[in-house]
Amino acid sequence: MGQQKIAIIGCGVWGRNIVRNFYNLNVLDTVCDIDEDNLKKVTEQYPGVKVTRDFHDIINNAEITGVCVVTPSHTHYKMVKAMLEAGKNVYVEKPISTVAQEARDLSELAHEKGLVLMVGHLLLYHPAVNRLKMLIEEGVLGDIVYAQSDRLNVNYFKNDRSVMWDLAPHDVSMISYVTGKTPVRVISATGCSSDKNDIMDITHIGIEFEGGVIGQISDSWITPKKHVTLLVRGTKATAILDDTVSENKLVIYDNFVKDNSQNIKLDYLEIEPLKLECQHFISCCSSGKKARSDGDNGFMVTQILEEAEKLMLGDRVKKLDEVNFALSRTKK
Repeated sequence: MGQQKIAIIGCGVWGRNIVRNFYNLNVLDTVCDIDEDNLKKVTEQYPGVKVTRDFHDIINNAEITGVCVVTPSHTHYKMVKAMLEAGKNVYVEKPISTVAQEARDLSELAHEKGLVLMVGHLLLYHPAVNRLKMLIEEGVLGDIVYAQSDRLNVNYFKNDRSVMWDLAPHDVSMISYVTGKTPVRVISATGCSSDKNDIMDITHIGIEFEGGVIGQISDSWITPKKHVTLLVRGTKATAILDDTVSENKLVIYDNFVKDNSQNIKLDYLEIEPLKLECQHFISCCSSGKKARSDGDNGFMVTQILEEAEKLMLGDRVKKLDEVNFALSRTKK
């Protein structure tokens, strides 16, 4: 295929980063948003980029080869399905859906039509995460027994179904990717709402992965001091990846010798992971190859988080569906 032409649906806070990257990669054709102010900013910053409030303009434009869906998660299914049915390759922000059956349907539709479906599991494109994956494959840590991912930060808007759906897709996809193990089942799931409503802003999930590897995931929207670490324990050594520091992001510790640690030199760390992710989408669109974070990967993550939410909330899940739908119509 020749030159790709990419359209982006949704240019809010995160969408703007995606707009910037695809523009800098010289493939951005059209940006769609229902907010006129957002479109005005795009027109001012990115000369020559077309803007529209109607996503049908993208569907009806045969020249557009790929579409990025960066809208609220409850809209993903409808929007992605429409774009795949129109024959467009699709990159959708995580989570692909908050309903496992919808995620499966989208993945199957992409396979049927021979189209690229890629989910924004950004950390699968992070240089430090990929370096850790290589070290694990080389056997530096020994056999993997445990992984722990903590993603704690502040989000004043809390404009998602829960902190788990906002952040845990990163943790589940990253642990599975670096260890090469698929999640088998949810062992435990607890959540807390500091506002005393049904929107959990702190969650803790325990997951069993293939081979008996245990993963623990903690996510927070209410932690004033940002804390983003991944710990992977093997039979020989333990790795800690700290994404809040600029140097020594990845350190390997010997399990049996005290104070014996090794900083892993990371090449090309100055490249923004999002740029690498956007490049990967363009490359997949050109070659027709399966994306690293494809629809099947998105389904795996949604399935495990759906299971965790049922364990966490029980009968309140249905009520949460209604609350979040109402919220999503009022919050942008």
